[in-house]
Amino acid sequence: MQNLFMSAPTSSPPPDSAEPGIAAPGRLRTTFRALQHRNFQLFFGGQLISLTGTWMQTIAQAWLVYHKTGSSLQLGKVGFFGQFPVFLLAPLGGMLADRMDRRRLVVGTQVASMVLAFVLAALTLSHTVQVWHLFVLSALLGVVNAIDIPARQSFLSDMVGREDLMNAIALNSSMFNGARIVGPAVAGLVVARIGEGWCFFSNGVSYIAVIIGLLMMRVHCPRRSGELSPFESLREGFQFVNRTVPIRALLLLLGLVSLVCMPYTVLMPIFADKILHGGPKALGTLMGATGIGAMFGALTLASRTGVRGLGRWVAVAAGLLGCFLIAFSFSRALWLSMLLLLPVGFFMMLEMSSSNTLIQSMTPDALRGRVMAVYSMMFMGMAPFGALFGGALADRLGAPVTVAIGGVAAIVGALVFARYLPLIRAEGRRLIVAQESVASEAS
Repeated sequence: MQNLFMSAPTSSPPPDSAEPGIAAPGRLRTTFRALQHRNFQLFFGGQLISLTGTWMQTIAQAWLVYHKTGSSLQLGKVGFFGQFPVFLLAPLGGMLADRMDRRRLVVGTQVASMVLAFVLAALTLSHTVQVWHLFVLSALLGVVNAIDIPARQSFLSDMVGREDLMNAIALNSSMFNGARIVGPAVAGLVVARIGEGWCFFSNGVSYIAVIIGLLMMRVHCPRRSGELSPFESLREGFQFVNRTVPIRALLLLLGLVSLVCMPYTVLMPIFADKILHGGPKALGTLMGATGIGAMFGALTLASRTGVRGLGRWVAVAAGLLGCFLIAFSFSRALWLSMLLLLPVGFFMMLEMSSSNTLIQSMTPDALRGRVMAVYSMMFMGMAPFGALFGGALADRLGAPVTVAIGGVAAIVGALVFARYLPLIRAEGRRLIVAQESVASEAS
């Protein structure tokens, strides 16, 4: 048994190490162990290409909005329209993920995202794109993401099983942030040389890789929610989250961090242009620095072989994230801002991926899609409110003050979570043991 928040006895050596003449797996093998699964290899490769295109589109779209309007409020509005549907519709996505074949569901969302990227590319390359187009297309993509995120997160368990789930979550996060390093850097160059439209077109093409990978998988994952009606199924998911104290506490902190800390990404064009005077290349560099830090955070989690101590990691990471965001808000030098964004990305990813791992470790498979829907609501669904509020506040107080306020709020949230950590430790440990027992009986 592995303790949720404290050290526990070391688990027995892996079977490989028990054989004569065979050395125990090294740290590198441990870090990338989920890639031994063929389905996850296909998913990982396709997503790496696709997410690079996604980050290119994210940066190009933010710069296009800023170039056309020069308004932090408009940046916040686009962020709101793009992510609010996740908050509103993620429960529907979670219910579908628990009732349908998750692979087919993810294929459908990727095709829809590809179509939207090509539409945006066509509008931009034909020089007919208007700001309202960006609002509408961002909202439609948000609807797709509301279905995609809980389905994709719960699909990880179908690809690798419970034993390698934590590693798959961490590698999935490292892939996401590896793409965040490459995508913004390439987008900065492409926008500066040939314009935003080709970033959108490249994103559309990149979806082909992940769709092919999904179609090549051999995985059987039909899901049914018994005899419950759709409304009863949704209510069952929310009731489980509400009565499960450790999951509820993790989600509340995650929601707070998304609300108060994520606006710094929405305001990044202002930092790149008005504060650091670097233009689109600086924007790509700054976002890339965040991605480097986040990738190292994900790989740090991937190198772990158990969940013990992750609760404390969540609290510490949230607090240090707030500290480095405050420091970033005071920086007026590009090189210093880049250095400060490395730990910002590191601790943000550590907090979010550790929360994801703990929540999935405590959740029954039959409820996984709906619980991950609530996770999506807190992770991405709260961000639009933060984007809208942050954009409006930045218009009045300036982007640096807005980011600093968010950092202070994150520190307060981390302290409150840490204070209640001992009270939820036993319940978290019981839930993890229960799910490990179910998995053992099923195997």
